[in-house]
Amino acid sequence: MKAKRIAVIKRDLCNPNSCGNYLCQRVCPINRKDENCVTVSEIDRKPLIDESLCIGCGICVKKCPRKAIEVVNLPEELEDTPIHRYGKNLFSLFRLPIPKNQAVVGLIGPNGIGKSTVLNILAGELRPNAGVFETEVPWKEIIDRFKGTELQDYMETLAKRGIKTGYKPQHVDMIPKKWSGKVRTLLEKTKGKDIISRLKMEEMLDKEIEKLSGGELQLLAITATIMKDCDFYFFDEPSSYLDVEQRLRVAKEIRKLCEKAVVMVVEHDLAVADYLADYTHILYGKPGVFGVVSKPYGVRTGINTYLEGYIREENMRFRTEPIFFSHRARASDKDKLFLQFSGFEKAFERFSLKTEPGNLYKGEIIGILGPNAIGKTTFIKMLAGVLKPDKGESLDLKLSYKPQRVVLKKEEENMRVEDFLKKRSEKISDTESKRILRFLGVERLLERMMGSLSGGELQSVFIVTCLLEEHDMILMDEPSAFLDVEQRLRVAKLIREHVEGREIPCFVVDHDLQFMDAIADRVILFEGEPGVKGEANPICMLGEGINQFLKSLDITFRRDPNTGRPRANKPGSQKDLEQKNKGQYYYMG
Repeated sequence: MKAKRIAVIKRDLCNPNSCGNYLCQRVCPINRKDENCVTVSEIDRKPLIDESLCIGCGICVKKCPRKAIEVVNLPEELEDTPIHRYGKNLFSLFRLPIPKNQAVVGLIGPNGIGKSTVLNILAGELRPNAGVFETEVPWKEIIDRFKGTELQDYMETLAKRGIKTGYKPQHVDMIPKKWSGKVRTLLEKTKGKDIISRLKMEEMLDKEIEKLSGGELQLLAITATIMKDCDFYFFDEPSSYLDVEQRLRVAKEIRKLCEKAVVMVVEHDLAVADYLADYTHILYGKPGVFGVVSKPYGVRTGINTYLEGYIREENMRFRTEPIFFSHRARASDKDKLFLQFSGFEKAFERFSLKTEPGNLYKGEIIGILGPNAIGKTTFIKMLAGVLKPDKGESLDLKLSYKPQRVVLKKEEENMRVEDFLKKRSEKISDTESKRILRFLGVERLLERMMGSLSGGELQSVFIVTCLLEEHDMILMDEPSAFLDVEQRLRVAKLIREHVEGREIPCFVVDHDLQFMDAIADRVILFEGEPGVKGEANPICMLGEGINQFLKSLDITFRRDPNTGRPRANKPGSQKDLEQKNKGQYYYMG
């Protein structure tokens, strides 16, 4: 069967005046034969592409100065009509994941692939239209489409508007813009003091919401969602900003919800997704253009299939190469001294921090591990000169700093991405800068407004900004937050190439152990009592540091024999006890 073609025009980017009035229409070879492949909408005066006439030549895609057009062939194996399309030349979603009783269903796939559309349909906020947007599709036709499947009963309930939904959004940094006052006030009308205790949130109850850290905002959002009495719970990236122990603690609480309701989770930390979910759907396609939901898999099989990039049952390859993880820690080979830094001491009203001195080598990346509220970000701010230490000297270097929370100032929300980047650096047009923009997908965002970006897009822009600024050293605080699996590995590769190419050092704070495994040469482990006292150990080798870190948490990870990815062991299991006896908490062999 001949592949179907889909064309998408990003109407927020399209501006016919910027191309001399409908350049796409003028260059289209079908239009030049006096056929109407590209026409003009009478509603918004922007182009429309007739997908039945389009030959997929790609000329309009290449010629559009604002990168507003995408034309792709749908997989030949995909015979379905879409479950929903937002309009002509807009995003399409094919198929839906299957809600499961007494189980947590995980969704894995790149950003922009339709996970929000899935949520809105299953939550009853968006009525699926089967790709028909001229008239409203009757519910009976929609339900008939799922007749005899596990989705039939759920869709019938949706049609009766009988679904109560709890949604934990991705971008928790938006919470202070919508809510103010103390945490206790926000949660006081809800029930569930036990969960506040189990998630160890007591100390943040009297804090002002606007002063919460990223991890505290995440816990607040998760707790407020769990406390709701709902039929359907959807958690979008619940692990962002949380440390390893918090991630597993939250996973246990989310799992309890499936005893009474349907639970779905989007999670890009694969170790957490593995620990949390029972079943997994893979979402693939072309971000921003179309998304396809695979059949359900057991969680291990589903994650491994996603990493392989090939769905055998559908004969569908959605990635050119599989993703593998190392079974052993990288041995650092950096030996050219860059500088020595002093130890620091800093005392606040309720918290104190002490760090050790150390050496930095050219082209080296130092990972920083430890629980939240232990002083990691404070250490970075002292290194960067943003915060003055009580003892020790900040570095006399040009430092480029990517903060933990990627929050925009009010005046930045209405800036174009290109203007935002130029405000930080004038170098966005040279060859190396263009490569960085292209590698992280920021090049296609240049005409977008900063305030319209998703969490992952905003994170990519801040990472690019950090790399483009003048610097002798880089400090990155949680660069993996809101990025999907492939973006995280791409960011790790880009930062490593940048640091090694310029022979400069880099510090990275992150809680995704797979990301840390991919990016760090050596690590600094922070220990102590969160929120009270923090101490940083001397820099050590990567394997030693991660093992020591997990030992302090009494958590072990085994390695998947096929992909090498870490999988959390259940406490007290045979594998958990075996690894603890051998002192192998992360790396095997």
